[in-house]
Amino acid sequence: MNSSPSFWHTTWKRLWKNKGAVAGLIIIGLSIFTALFGYFFAPDSSPFANRIILEIGGQKPGFRQSFVLVKKVLQPRQPGLLEQMAYGRPDKYDYVPVVNWHRESDSLVVQKYIDEDLSERMSLALSALAPEPVVHKIFLLGTDKFGRDILSRLIIGTRISLSVGFITVLISLTVGIFLGAIGGYFGGKTDELVMWLVNVIWSIPTLLLVFAVTLLLGKGFWQIFIAVGLTMWVSVARLVRGQVLATKELQYVEAARALGFSSSRIILRHILPNILGPILVIAASNFASAIIIEAGLSFLGIGVQPPQPSWGLMIKENYNFIITQNPVLALAPGFAIMLLVFAFNLMGNGLRDALSVRSSP
Repeated sequence: MNSSPSFWHTTWKRLWKNKGAVAGLIIIGLSIFTALFGYFFAPDSSPFANRIILEIGGQKPGFRQSFVLVKKVLQPRQPGLLEQMAYGRPDKYDYVPVVNWHRESDSLVVQKYIDEDLSERMSLALSALAPEPVVHKIFLLGTDKFGRDILSRLIIGTRISLSVGFITVLISLTVGIFLGAIGGYFGGKTDELVMWLVNVIWSIPTLLLVFAVTLLLGKGFWQIFIAVGLTMWVSVARLVRGQVLATKELQYVEAARALGFSSSRIILRHILPNILGPILVIAASNFASAIIIEAGLSFLGIGVQPPQPSWGLMIKENYNFIITQNPVLALAPGFAIMLLVFAFNLMGNGLRDALSVRSSP
């Protein structure tokens, strides 16, 4: 006799039938791959994609330039595979933009590019150059005002947004599930205390609360995780409390109490697994909100600090180009934020529909 499909198996079947949810999952999957392995295929694989070449600052998409590779005086230590995946590979050479070049005995004579109509003649010893001294690069999305490759910083910036989303959602779920579960299950004074705390935090504007936490903890990469995470648990706690209040009166919970199971076991093994669906939906929504809040804080200068390539920080550094000659510098990270948030919203909507008991299998 064939057993009926499990609830989660049926849920996954419904989810994969939802084209919007599948599209969102594909975008999220590609973003995770980019975040993990971005340094291996980014045009600029230096730490934080922070290769500054001031002479080519503010160039438009498709800009092409030739460079002479000059050995650095102090050669950096070359990292291993895992270290390169996490932090990038320091440049062994300085990139000198050139217009033209030719060899003269043991030297390379170049016209160093300074501006569109300005160059400078230089003579460089071949011993101070790379084995292949001249390289040609295409900047598909142009360069920012510091001459850094926008595409590379966009790629590496993916891990900032995903890291903020993941860790803040983890913090918000941990705090929200704990407080919501004990408030809903035990009721009485415990529930009143939890709801009082929820109402106090709920009454404070989210951005103002994030400002306060950020100013208290200071600016930086890890501080932004805590600041955003500690302001997003309220919606989780309210949801979990309501679900626990409805679930704790069901027969299987009453049976667990009658068998003498402890309250912690009943909550962890009998109640929470059965309310996991709504929690996943709100987690996807909070992930999208965390990305937007981080971008906003970085744009205001109190989030991720330079030279880390946060998308919000990239918009802040280049937003003045929108009304001048090169709007792509600010529009590219803005589009990346929109696409990733849209993907999480699609996935959240798909989860909501797949977990609905009214959905057809």
